[in-house]
Amino acid sequence: MKYQSQKKGFFIAAILFLMICLGIGTAQLQAATGFHISGRNLLDANGNNFIIRGISHAHCWYTSQTSAFANIKGTGANTVRVVLSGGRWTANSASDVANVISLCKTNRLIAVLEDHDTTGYGEQSGAYTLAQAVSYWTSIQSALTGQEAYVIINIGNEPYGNTNPSDWVAATKNAIIAMRNAGFQHTLMIDATNWGQDWQFISRDNAASVLDSDTLGNTIFSVHMYGVYDTAAEIQSYVSYFVTNGLPLVIGEFGYNHSDGNPDEATIMSQAVSNGIGYMGWSWCGNSSEVAYLDMVTNWDPASLTEWGQIIINGANGIDATSQECSVFGGPTTSTTSTTSASTTTTAASTTTTTGTTTTTTSGGSCDCGTCSWYGTNVPMCCQSCSGWGWQDGGCNRSCVCPGSCPGGSTTTAASTTTTAASTTTTAASTTTTTAASTSTSTTSASTSTTTTAASTTTTAASTTTTTTAAAGCTCDSGCDGTAITPDFTKDGAGQFCWQATSGTYINSWNTNKVEVNDTVYTNLYVLTSSFPAKINGVWYIYYDSSVAWGHFELKN
Repeated sequence: MKYQSQKKGFFIAAILFLMICLGIGTAQLQAATGFHISGRNLLDANGNNFIIRGISHAHCWYTSQTSAFANIKGTGANTVRVVLSGGRWTANSASDVANVISLCKTNRLIAVLEDHDTTGYGEQSGAYTLAQAVSYWTSIQSALTGQEAYVIINIGNEPYGNTNPSDWVAATKNAIIAMRNAGFQHTLMIDATNWGQDWQFISRDNAASVLDSDTLGNTIFSVHMYGVYDTAAEIQSYVSYFVTNGLPLVIGEFGYNHSDGNPDEATIMSQAVSNGIGYMGWSWCGNSSEVAYLDMVTNWDPASLTEWGQIIINGANGIDATSQECSVFGGPTTSTTSTTSASTTTTAASTTTTTGTTTTTTSGGSCDCGTCSWYGTNVPMCCQSCSGWGWQDGGCNRSCVCPGSCPGGSTTTAASTTTTAASTTTTAASTTTTTAASTSTSTTSASTSTTTTAASTTTTAASTTTTTTAAAGCTCDSGCDGTAITPDFTKDGAGQFCWQATSGTYINSWNTNKVEVNDTVYTNLYVLTSSFPAKINGVWYIYYDSSVAWGHFELKN
């Protein structure tokens, strides 16, 4: 037995010596104890292929909403992407992060932890550099070490906007190297440039060299798909590049509607499924009113799914149908499969709706009083907060008092409901900035939700829909001489137009000053026609007003 032991020890020593000669360090052996990359696949600590099906949760601004972890697990999700801050907002301490990891493990969820501080760096005032994000991760390293089998580190959310996006390459490589030098063995997730959407393909085209900068080869790339990805061809092209080149990719954020365009969520999900790619939707709850349609549930209630919640959870290729629990929790084992050709399967968009939800919109002819910078372009803004997700604080220019006091305007209450979720909370989301407030507290009950930030206080009852209509003379009255339109109808460009329609499933618009249907305001919103007010003389009278060439309206089946 002694001889056998000596022989075994000599054999192990020889293997280690050979690995050193081949340039394979012991750190790489240690990395294999947790998540690791093989080809374009993400493998868990047991060596099984793991395909992320996750939901983002804005923990940074809603630290008291710890029930969200169990509720997200209840959807069938296998992953939760957790928003953290290292100081741009109230910092999440090591003890808080350790509790988050514990909640995730208790609920058998993989934790993708992301530092939101970097959102829009170079374009957004107050945004942190990736180097500062690394400093945050090292400050809470005690909570992360030993959790490599349960935690993926998303170094920085959308770390570059559209200003000097090429700087992303060197900054990302340096961040990866710094994380490895600090001793992190975790799989690192890297968000793309251009607010995560990579429309200039800088991140895509440099992905291979960025991956080579990781001494552990344990990096996965993340693209955020919103308005840039509004056609199947664009989605398929982006995914195909990573598949063909054997590079790991996850769709780190996406939605079903957005102010910069209407993402093709059906193709996003079908392409992810057919190519074995993970996806994470934005977000569970707590979005600001401008993008409340991205809430998956209303007022944190898992029993009250919004239209977006229905699509991503219960729709075709949704979470419930395609998610498998990670094998580290005893979930199924899977084989590793790397393909070299991208699928071009496209599925039809889901039309599942949820009734009984509410929305609050404001508009007014006398209150079209400023612009805000959206992805670097100034667009009209009326009676909306200059802070909050989607609007860059530094680019805002307003002078009117809104809402509710627009000169010449009036407040009315509509009996109908829409399919977008009501939300009175303010937080950050994915493609631009969050509120400038350093602290945020939220109190919710069955019927109301109140959020207080340094910028504003808003209280909204969840039982009514409130709209502020335009001043007299700025509407499409029932007697107007509108041109008849039928689905599928699209209008792009500046001008004021009046149309008449009798059919269609939904309307959508963006970059407009006003869109009205029978005097009800639906400016820059996705709305099902089932939520429209009653027809007048058998038709819907639709008014469109945009002052920019990139204004858009569509009526679709």
